[in-house]
Amino acid sequence: MPGYRLTFGITLFYASAIVLFPLGALVFRGITMPWSTLWATVTSPRALASLRLTFSVALAAALVNAVFGLLVAWVLARYRFPGRRVVDALVDLPFALPTAVAGLTLTALYSKTGLFGAPLEALGIKIAFTPVGITIALTFIGLPYVVRAVQPVLEELDPALEEAAATLGATRWQTFLYVLLPNLTPALLTGFALSFARAIGEYGSVIFIAGNMPMRTEITPLLIVTKLEQYDYAGATALAVVMLVSSFVLLLCINLLQRWSNRRLGLGAHVA
Repeated sequence: MPGYRLTFGITLFYASAIVLFPLGALVFRGITMPWSTLWATVTSPRALASLRLTFSVALAAALVNAVFGLLVAWVLARYRFPGRRVVDALVDLPFALPTAVAGLTLTALYSKTGLFGAPLEALGIKIAFTPVGITIALTFIGLPYVVRAVQPVLEELDPALEEAAATLGATRWQTFLYVLLPNLTPALLTGFALSFARAIGEYGSVIFIAGNMPMRTEITPLLIVTKLEQYDYAGATALAVVMLVSSFVLLLCINLLQRWSNRRLGLGAHVA
């Protein structure tokens, strides 16, 4: 490739300056901290409450997105209807919309005087400033990851597979469970992991609708910012290291899932 050494050098320098050096500095600062300080910060009641809330609502939002993201991808890939292009474009709206705008909009809609919040409040259901509101915000920003992971696989599946299953007497439900779902599983798991990874680091769309009450609706990213504002750099670093390790584990899982997905697709193409 012409210019390989030059372009590779520029790429390596850019990646190091933007990603590796900052993350390396964070890890270095974390491992040079006294272990007692690190452990005391991470295991404090407030930190544990924030970590528990962050991971639980992120998991709940990712599970919801896995179900409804598959449904949306199925509709967009298999059906033609008026306004389909508009719906397809709306799926990508969370990518383009500033997260703070999304948070303000959701808070306005689900507050006790909002369009959706008022009737729910009358029924005794409170959404804003509760973990349920956080889950809705994380579901909103994570849905595109599942849809865009599953939709291309659905569009590339050979219709002959479904026709063969129908010829052998399989119902539509059996065809979906035993023929289509195994082929969609790697992409669905990838979208689920991406949605989960995005949710655990989300900040802008959550801080408004969460209410940010310590021990109740305070997420870990917000607690990190709070500690920085209080000049508690050691505490912020300890929590950031935990989130960084979690992100690396999720990234590893996503890469393994994508490799598995590519291997399955390649095997399927070879068999066909």
